[in-house]
Amino acid sequence: MELDVNVADSDIRPLLERYQKFGVYGLSSNPEKPSHYVPLYMRNQGWDPVGAYPKPHSQNDFQIYKSFADLPVEYQKFANVFRASEKIPEIVDELLELGGVEVLWLQLGIQHEEAERRAEEAGLKVVSNRCLIIEHKKWSE
Repeated sequence: MELDVNVADSDIRPLLERYQKFGVYGLSSNPEKPSHYVPLYMRNQGWDPVGAYPKPHSQNDFQIYKSFADLPVEYQKFANVFRASEKIPEIVDELLELGGVEVLWLQLGIQHEEAERRAEEAGLKVVSNRCLIIEHKKWSE
């Protein structure tokens, strides 16, 4: 089941146009993982991602911070999340406590209805179970 809490399909393109800088929650050092190659693709398309990952790494010259709270404020507005669906409630708690987050984007295969609703009720635009690469290609044509 695809769940989009409050962002309609037609709102995806404006989000992609507005938020050129974004923070990647869980940016992996493994180039084989979507949590690495999706941000790399977006960077190669002109976006400016930085990552939050508990272990420092410098794979493909990404700027990596130990936590999402450590990201520069302008990168915190758009949270692109690569974590298991069961981790989303604690991530939403963290992002709401941090404040200033405007978009919660849960990558393909990631969704948690209750946590998404809490994020929406707090005023965040929520996109779940969607891949930035797929959406970029779809809306860039």
